[in-house]
Amino acid sequence: MASHQPRWQDRAGALIKGFQMTSQNIVNTRLSQRANPHYGSIADIAGLHVGHFTSSQRLTGCSVVLAPQGAVGGVDVRGAAPGTRETDLLDPSNLVDKVHAVLLSGGSAFGLDAASGVMRWLDERSLGFQTGHGCVPIVPAAVLFDLPLVREGDNAKIRPDAAAGYAACEDALYQKPMTASAMRSVVPPMSGNVGAGAGAVVGKLFGLNRAMKGGMGHALVKVGPWQVGAMVACNAVGDVIDPATGQVFAGARTADGTRLLNSQQALLAGQSSAITMAGTNTSIGVVATNATLSKAQAKRLAMSAHDGFARSIRPAHTTLDGDTLFAIATCAESTEPDMLLLTVMAAEATAQATVNAILFANGVHSLKGYLPSAMELNP
Repeated sequence: MASHQPRWQDRAGALIKGFQMTSQNIVNTRLSQRANPHYGSIADIAGLHVGHFTSSQRLTGCSVVLAPQGAVGGVDVRGAAPGTRETDLLDPSNLVDKVHAVLLSGGSAFGLDAASGVMRWLDERSLGFQTGHGCVPIVPAAVLFDLPLVREGDNAKIRPDAAAGYAACEDALYQKPMTASAMRSVVPPMSGNVGAGAGAVVGKLFGLNRAMKGGMGHALVKVGPWQVGAMVACNAVGDVIDPATGQVFAGARTADGTRLLNSQQALLAGQSSAITMAGTNTSIGVVATNATLSKAQAKRLAMSAHDGFARSIRPAHTTLDGDTLFAIATCAESTEPDMLLLTVMAAEATAQATVNAILFANGVHSLKGYLPSAMELNP
């Protein structure tokens, strides 16, 4: 039976209704929605935990998916300017077949340091690849470029480090304890300006001064015995759209900053984009399933999940992006996997998570001007 996820039209209706509220009511409504597990997340899959660290000193952070008992991993790097760690290890021809966490981080290449904090957290609990001389936690990671987003009073030298990665693991444990004796109500992971999405920006093809706020998003799709969840940090150079209608939710704005431009239409009409340095835009994410998959099948799941980016980001996978998606499988569901169905679910979950990231983002004042949210610019 297909998942009863909210329809895109229902989300758009809720979005429009929000404009009729006071700004404080909008904030309160968003917070209550963020605490509502109806949207679902990777954390709803048994054996997986999601946590965020968000810096108080600038708009950056990191997010982690913990798989303490190990999960079969795969990856597909589709963008032309990626920043990653441990992706070669995930090749189906290589030895190690399970990962123990996946990290997404801001801070550009500096943010890869946060993975060492995740390793330390796992090592303290003896979780990792057993070597006979101690365990080695396997923690693939990907980063996005959020260095330009600095507010007045921020410390621009702050980037996610080992302490940030460790703190994200602690948050994951708080949100969803690992032991049954500690179990209580599970807290759904936050969306919007949190974790690796704290400094994310979208719609930068015509300059940062005409862009909008990106963010972190989650989704879960369930069909029959299978679950596929997605966690996405959306920092695309392109616009984020409604996959069902093509409506632009957030992206490049007109020169006066008051309306959405539609970057693809503008490019096709002959408008010249602003020169943007490669690697300064990236959407990164994790898709996870309870299905039993091999490493080759996990890679295929990651490849298909990129279709979700193509449906919700326009243009996607550009030479200016470093789009990377990891896939992990807990192998808890023993039913023979239907790979066609699972790949469709992965693409859908990724698209939903990308839109979720944008609809829950908040506008921010930066040194380069105000970056509005989708809530503020949709008519």
